[in-house]
Amino acid sequence: MRSPRHETGPPDLTTPEGFGAFYEDHIDAVLGFVTRRVADPHLAADLTADIFLAAMGSAGGYRGHRGAPVAWLFGIARNVLSGHARGLARESGALARLSGRRLLDAEDVAALEERIDAERAFRDLAERHAALSEPLRAALDLVVLDQLTPAEAAQALGVTQATIRVRLHRARRALRGPGSVTERQLEVAR
Repeated sequence: MRSPRHETGPPDLTTPEGFGAFYEDHIDAVLGFVTRRVADPHLAADLTADIFLAAMGSAGGYRGHRGAPVAWLFGIARNVLSGHARGLARESGALARLSGRRLLDAEDVAALEERIDAERAFRDLAERHAALSEPLRAALDLVVLDQLTPAEAAQALGVTQATIRVRLHRARRALRGPGSVTERQLEVAR
C-alpha cells in the first residue's frame, strides 16, 4: 500500500490534480475493500471505478476536518456496493417472477393483438349503440338481441311494421359508422 501524500492537510478534490493524487493514494485501499466483498475481478474493477466516479461527483461536499479521507471514501464504497446489491436483488426478483410465467410466442402475441383489436371495436360499437335514440335502440334490441321478428317487435312497441323497418334501417346505418365491427371481431371478442 502506498503512503498517503497529503499528510499535511486534506487534499483538494475539486481540482483534477488533487483528485488524481487522491486516486493514486487510495486506489489500493479501495480495491482491497471491494475485493474482500466481491469475487469477480471484472465486477471488482467496475465497482472500484464506480466508487471513484461517485467520489468525484461528491468531491465538493468533502470535509477533511471530519476525518480521514479514506473513511469518507469507504463510506462512498459502502453505498456503491449496497446499491449494486439492491440492483442484483431487484434483478433476481424479476427473474424469479418471470420464471413462473410462460413467455408468449409469436402466435400468442398475434392472438392477443387480434383480441384486443376486437374488444376495442366491440367497445366502439357499444358506444354507438348507447348513442342511439331510445326508439331506434328498442327496435334494434328486440330484433337483434331478443330475436323477435319485425312483426313481433312492432307489436311489442305498439307501432307498425313499417315503423320498425325504418327504425331498424336507421339504427343499423348509425352502427355501421367508421370502424364498424366485423362478424370476425365479434366472434373473437366472445
